[in-house]
Amino acid sequence: MINKPFAVGLRQVTIIPATLLAIGISTTAAFAQAKLYNPIPLPKSNEVADSLTDKDIPTGQGGFARDYSVQLTKGDNLAVDLSSDSFDSIITLLGPNGATVAENDDGPDGSSNSLLFTRIMETGPYIVRVRSFGETGVGTFKLKVTRLQPAK
Repeated sequence: MINKPFAVGLRQVTIIPATLLAIGISTTAAFAQAKLYNPIPLPKSNEVADSLTDKDIPTGQGGFARDYSVQLTKGDNLAVDLSSDSFDSIITLLGPNGATVAENDDGPDGSSNSLLFTRIMETGPYIVRVRSFGETGVGTFKLKVTRLQPAK
């Protein structure tokens, strides 16, 4: 079938096959969805000084979250340290399947900074989620992911 424009009143209308229209809409939706969630790759130094803002992921509890992606290997022993003078921090490690592997609210020093230790049980891409507790807000933070070495 050849698509031919035809006149309707004083306007010209072009008929677009439904399959082409559906492909165009699904491609646009997929592109928009890919732009919505894009975790930040953790630098090779595994350290970052950054800011949590109201443009980050809303937590649904009045706070915000920012995600960092990192490739981890089965058997890695990690220490993840998150500190901020601006907000009460929570650190969450999400596994390749999206499930929470480990989480920490307050570190052992009694501050509102976060520190967690965990062993990786599956090789793959992980998400380190930095977030504020409740409505404690936004601001600067420091994040450090350390692969611990066994004692010799």
